[in-house]
Amino acid sequence: MACSALYRQSKLGTSLVDALDQLVEEGKLPPQLALRILDEYDTVVLDSLENKVTAKANMKGHLDIYRYCDNVWTFILSGATFRLAPTQGSSRRDEQEVRVEKCKIVCVDQKLAPGADA
Repeated sequence: MACSALYRQSKLGTSLVDALDQLVEEGKLPPQLALRILDEYDTVVLDSLENKVTAKANMKGHLDIYRYCDNVWTFILSGATFRLAPTQGSSRRDEQEVRVEKCKIVCVDQKLAPGADA
């Protein structure tokens, strides 16, 4: 799996894949176009996260599981709290706090990202 294809496992990504699968099954969309749309989704999400996200986050929680395989770290947290602080240039001025019961964090070595200078 390509590094950027990890975002297909997000809620937005799985919804897109489900919708495209349904359109392909109904014959309303050729499979090649569906794959092209997914490739474009991967590119846009990666670019947006690299260049347009301006907030910084602090997280705290209980680390249940961690693993490192093929330059990919995976962390499973429980009782996690995320504090989102806007940075300079952000339109939001207030700090937000989000609490979740369970959280999975996947960290990929930047060298594996498409277009990264290795």
